[in-house]
Amino acid sequence: MSAMPNSVPLRVVAAPSTQYLRYLRNTRRNSQLIIATQLALLLLFFGLWELLPRLKLINPMLTSYPSALWPTFIELLVNGKLLHHAWSTLYATIIGFALSMVLGIIIAAGLWWSEFVYKVADPFLVVGNAMPKIAFVPIFYLWLGSEYSIYGIAVAIAVFVTIMIMFAGFRAIDANKIKLALTFGATRWQVLHKVVLPGSVPTLIAALKMNVGLALVGVVVGEFQSSNSGLGFLIINGSQMFKMNIVMTSITVLALLSSVMYMAIYYLEAAVNRRYL
Repeated sequence: MSAMPNSVPLRVVAAPSTQYLRYLRNTRRNSQLIIATQLALLLLFFGLWELLPRLKLINPMLTSYPSALWPTFIELLVNGKLLHHAWSTLYATIIGFALSMVLGIIIAAGLWWSEFVYKVADPFLVVGNAMPKIAFVPIFYLWLGSEYSIYGIAVAIAVFVTIMIMFAGFRAIDANKIKLALTFGATRWQVLHKVVLPGSVPTLIAALKMNVGLALVGVVVGEFQSSNSGLGFLIINGSQMFKMNIVMTSITVLALLSSVMYMAIYYLEAAVNRRYL
């Protein structure tokens, strides 16, 4: 019987080798071991945190207990304070994070564009990055007011690191690729747009990972000094009234916020890797 004219010949796919199946099993087992170890360390931390104050080995007035955080969390959640303060911190972090990334990339591109500008600005960038940014909080408060000073300190903390990381990434681009683009008549702007920026995607992801934590630190520092809302304000207010349950609950929520933002960048990195690598 003749084959159908439109039929597609079947392809024989070889079965996975024993070595490959063993590799998959080892990889899966290693991932499960990592997750189990992380959970064990987390449980150990909370267990010691609960046990040591109850045994009076550390002062419970200074640390509270994990078991006391859940009622405090529910109370703050029900009365709306937790969502209000958490959103205030998250919103300010996103604004500071976005501003520092945009400014950092633009300034880094300008330094890459002009060697003269880079040589002039380099010592000022080093000094600016080395200075303790908390010293600028009163100045930002006077210049920008209680609300916008938080954004100012977040940008001040994060932008210098962004500039240095992105500029280092721009300078690390293969010089032969740039020469090839110039040989084909590309302008300097086209080299930046078509070669340097796409080639710096891994550096950009690294800057995002570092920047989100720095922006959060800047926001909390600003809230310590000049805000009437946010988790930083809640921590200061709770410590002044010796309500350590509120302080530790706020710190726990801060840890959750930072984890969520980091995971968002992690999934962004995975999507970028699938797209470009």
